[in-house]
Amino acid sequence: MRAVAFFSHGGPEVLQLVHDWPEPKPAEHEVVLRVEACALNHLDLFVRRGMPGVPIQLPRVSGGDMAGTVIALGQAVTDVQSGLRVLVDPAITLPGGRAGALGENADGGLTERIAVPAANVIPLPAGVSATDAAALPIAYGTAHRMLITRGRVQPGETVVVLGASGGVGTACVQLAAMLGAEVIAVASSHAKLDRLAELGARHLVLARGREYGSQVWQLTGKRGADVIVDYSGEETWPATVRTVRHGGRILVCGATSGYRAVTDLRYVWVREATIIGSDGWCRADLEALLGLVAAGRLHPVVDRVVGLDQVRQAEEDLEARSVFGKIVIDPHA
Repeated sequence: MRAVAFFSHGGPEVLQLVHDWPEPKPAEHEVVLRVEACALNHLDLFVRRGMPGVPIQLPRVSGGDMAGTVIALGQAVTDVQSGLRVLVDPAITLPGGRAGALGENADGGLTERIAVPAANVIPLPAGVSATDAAALPIAYGTAHRMLITRGRVQPGETVVVLGASGGVGTACVQLAAMLGAEVIAVASSHAKLDRLAELGARHLVLARGREYGSQVWQLTGKRGADVIVDYSGEETWPATVRTVRHGGRILVCGATSGYRAVTDLRYVWVREATIIGSDGWCRADLEALLGLVAAGRLHPVVDRVVGLDQVRQAEEDLEARSVFGKIVIDPHA
């Protein structure tokens, strides 16, 4: 069986296509999945590089977002049938009750077959492809929880999305537009901005290094934005704090440019701004997203679908931020 694994931390060069990876056997409460699609995320880059204070057992197969068909059942599994098409919720429970994630604390979906907890599989609605489903959990699940469950974005609000061309960013643009918000998308190139306009962004801002706030300030009539989605962190945070309106909300789910963000607290108290953290997703978010896809209200943005032999190049492109939406791996291509 083939899988892409890394045996030491480092750059994309540590990724190896292994042709004799062990076949999975389901534990008592597990099912074996024929992986038909596995989407990449920035989490895969962090796991591969190594994260301070987070031990990763090596070798490791990354890839938390996966969909496919159940082909074998553990002895105690009674509520899942062989042949069922499913999406896998990457959020798992580790020994001792700690929260973990497939692809980080346990092997993920960059392989042809995998054993996963039966409790984590979600049946796919008719008409939802494995590719679209695999694009959802980490990026769209994070966006759904951040904008809807935590942020409670309302129709007519002005929503600024930073890093709008990535997986979480495109999901935020689509969901905010679907909710009836006026979306301001911030991205690093005119080509990306043109595509974001097609997804529902009403205003387009070309990022100039760390600065984007002055353009948003003008677009909002020097009022500021109702909601700013900032998961960049260190580089953009000072501008974000200055650009939110009085009584506005800043939504945070990560910090891709660094965690040590400087906050000018004067803007926080004078504008009575609310900073809302959002950590991942829950199963209800994923079920809601599958319903939106099945109803034709949401179309996950997929940059391209490639095979296991192209994972290294795909991760290089993800690191270089030359990807629009999601890269999905088909292990059988």
